[in-house]
Amino acid sequence: MYKILEREELTQNIFKMVVEAPRVAASCLPGQFVIVRSDKDAERIPLTICDYDRVKGTVTIVFQIVGEGTLIMADLKAGDSFHDFVGPLGCPSEFCNEDIASLKEKKILFVAGGVGTAPVYPQVKWLKEQGVDADVIVGFKNKDFLIMEDEMKAVAGNLMVTTDDGSYGRSGMVTKVIEDLYAEGKKYDVCVAIGPMIMMKFVCKLTKELNLKTVVSLNPIMVDGTGMCGACRVTVGDKVKFACVDGPEFDGHLVNFDEAMKRQTLYKTAEGRAYLKAKEGDTHHGGCGNCQ
Repeated sequence: MYKILEREELTQNIFKMVVEAPRVAASCLPGQFVIVRSDKDAERIPLTICDYDRVKGTVTIVFQIVGEGTLIMADLKAGDSFHDFVGPLGCPSEFCNEDIASLKEKKILFVAGGVGTAPVYPQVKWLKEQGVDADVIVGFKNKDFLIMEDEMKAVAGNLMVTTDDGSYGRSGMVTKVIEDLYAEGKKYDVCVAIGPMIMMKFVCKLTKELNLKTVVSLNPIMVDGTGMCGACRVTVGDKVKFACVDGPEFDGHLVNFDEAMKRQTLYKTAEGRAYLKAKEGDTHHGGCGNCQ
């Protein structure tokens, strides 16, 4: 069992939990995720790691209520425990494998949308610990949905907050901030965008025009987290990939976002899942390669 040491409601329907999981904390890196289950019969939920403390043996997760599984999770309190807390899974951020001296020469931009702020945070924090500053744009619908502003301020070289309705920070979408930065003469070597699929799609559309390399995290399309369900099957370039076993991070300019979002919609119904299974055959599953 994995005890919940802290539980906080960050804003409406968005929660942060600090979980006692020393084995996960000992080996996880930014960009990776865990699979949690509230009890032995609960839904498996993949969540990107928001933070970790190797000394204390804790891992922090942030999640939004989007279905029955996360609704049950939200009812858990400090002192309760998760039945399963499996990880770290997925590939770490590509920054973790780069030469630090080379990283320090790069100008890095992070773009987070809503709950995507949580998985952006550990990457920015890790870079800060290596002596690398990064600019960060975080976007929300309005001020009421703002999360982790203080935490991000502590690690970002420059933090820009934007809201769709202008109720806090800059007014407009995250893409407008990128356009403004380039209009001011700013240039970047790499961009990392994490958030809703539609946000990542339009960030990548813009950064492709700007010739700015962009990495995206496809955690939002994961369901099972092991490649067995076929939910996170995505086309990257001309190859079939699975976000949970091949990612979750990919070259955003190669991701077929329209296809991925259409599959997300289809996968929500039994009829849609049956259609995808029949249409995709042996390529439907990433983990087993077959549909039994």
